[in-house]
Amino acid sequence: MKKALIIHHSKKGTTRKFGTEIAEFCKQKGIEAKVVSIDEFNQRDLMKAEYLFLGCWTQGYFVFNQQPDKKWVEFANQLPVINNKQVVLFTTYKIATGSMFRKMKERLKCDSEFIKLELKSRNGKLNVSGLDLLANTLNQ
Repeated sequence: MKKALIIHHSKKGTTRKFGTEIAEFCKQKGIEAKVVSIDEFNQRDLMKAEYLFLGCWTQGYFVFNQQPDKKWVEFANQLPVINNKQVVLFTTYKIATGSMFRKMKERLKCDSEFIKLELKSRNGKLNVSGLDLLANTLNQ
């Protein structure tokens, strides 16, 4: 059975909720999924996973200078090279995501070809288009 590791950094619980929604969808597709915060991360779980989901809430000014939180950046900087995984980035936001995904990618030791998808949510729920995109990614 394929495995997914969903790692999040959540300020008020919305990003954690989004990660849990993603995990439930993965399970419906027959993929074992584990959700952990960046504080609970265990590198052994990373080695076992085919799919890696990395999530953070969007920090920044209302419509510009969106970026990952400092704690997430520090976490991403210490991750090993992850070129052998299918990577999905996810974020939650209030108004806009702006440059959030670009800045998340800059922190990862990962070739862009392994980043398969970017998902975003205002309320921590997967919307219909996100479900379709995620289903297509998991079927690759």
